[in-house]
Amino acid sequence: MNHKKKKGLIHHIELYVSDLQKSLDFWDWLLSELGYSEYQKWEQGKSYKLSDSYLVFVQTEKKYMDVPYHRCRVGLNHLAFHAESREHVDQLTKALKKKGIEILYEDRHPYAGGINYYAVYFEDPDRIKVEIVAPQ
Repeated sequence: MNHKKKKGLIHHIELYVSDLQKSLDFWDWLLSELGYSEYQKWEQGKSYKLSDSYLVFVQTEKKYMDVPYHRCRVGLNHLAFHAESREHVDQLTKALKKKGIEILYEDRHPYAGGINYYAVYFEDPDRIKVEIVAPQ
């Protein structure tokens, strides 16, 4: 991809987490299912890369952990990722349930985003909402 075609695309997203190991246990599996691979690793963090974008997870310092994250406050609400297909969404949903991860809006799953929007919604260990969306 030449430089002009990259203009405006996300380069990376960095998330500070309350328990790095707990977050890595969650995200390592999920991101590998979505095609990411380990990019960088150091004592206080780890990143995963797919194509020209990457996600970074960093341990929050104790002095900044007095106010926990909540997606309804100012800041990040959720991360949404493309799935390969509706079957991929279904496969991930089954795996999430097997891992004991609660599916959000389960009464409307997989159409919680609307009749033509096939997705699964759930939360990471810090309660950051994650969405995996099938192609339309």
